[in-house]
Amino acid sequence: MQGSIKPPLPTTTRKLLRGLRRTSTEAEQKLWYHLRDSRLNGYKFRRQHAVPPYVVDFYCEAKRLVVELDGSQHNEQSDQIRTQYLVSQGMAVLRFWDNEALQQTDAVLEAILSALEHRTLTPNPSPDGRGEY
Repeated sequence: MQGSIKPPLPTTTRKLLRGLRRTSTEAEQKLWYHLRDSRLNGYKFRRQHAVPPYVVDFYCEAKRLVVELDGSQHNEQSDQIRTQYLVSQGMAVLRFWDNEALQQTDAVLEAILSALEHRTLTPNPSPDGRGEY
């Protein structure tokens, strides 16, 4: 729901997010340069955004799109569980390797923009068939 008021994050979560933002990888920094300040066709992104119980690398709330950068530390099985959870919450998830963000930045940005522009948000159907807004 647009414009809804969200409760504040716990202090420990806010500190974690700030720490993650300060220690961004080179790939995250490069991609953030292109996503920040609505530079990608006016779409607003947040970095190191909390989606409890996870923290996602980049998030566009307007389109409910998550962008994750995976480096050597990522575990394919845990990433799959994480992706399934985010999708179950109505989000679309794009994953790129760090080296793609560093060496093929334009292609990564094109893929993100394509996902944003082709993503349609529909209301969640309720069990008795009425739409939930």
